[in-house]
Amino acid sequence: MVFDIPEDLIAFLNVTKMRQAYLLIGIVCLCALAVLPAQAFTINTLAITVGQNGDASVSLQYQLTMFEMAAVFLHIEDPAAELQKAMNANMNRPVSVEQADSSSAALTVSSFATVTNGPGAVTITTPAFSLARAQAAVEKYWFAPLISPDFTPKVTTVTFPDGYTETFNNEISIPTVSHTLT
Repeated sequence: MVFDIPEDLIAFLNVTKMRQAYLLIGIVCLCALAVLPAQAFTINTLAITVGQNGDASVSLQYQLTMFEMAAVFLHIEDPAAELQKAMNANMNRPVSVEQADSSSAALTVSSFATVTNGPGAVTITTPAFSLARAQAAVEKYWFAPLISPDFTPKVTTVTFPDGYTETFNNEISIPTVSHTLT
């Protein structure tokens, strides 16, 4: 006895197989995303160059994830505006962002250091500062469990007008640095 399988049943079985294939692909993609390491903004270097008048030029080198770079590229996120907002909130000094892109930023901080004129010497003292507040602020966002930003620069340098440099490795908080110019 030969059975004729109705075309509707064949079409239903084909659609069901396609749905199963899509479901399987979706599950594989979700598993792949789950095992990927969660990463985010990472600071590589922070270079502070203090001028004779106490103003500072700051250069920041960082890495963004693929998704963050796409947001910058598509103008969904403006690194200069975000950096300006964060620095003004944390520095309590006028800050101007000169340049910011997907891997670096340059900014100027007015009156960053205190300049003291003594008998025959000028001493420049930078304030202690920490990037921990910036990291804590990011951790309050709804997406925080999905990322792990690292605001600890691998290398921080503070350079004075006479070329003297203090270097800090893997420090999120930078202490006060005082130097008498020669």
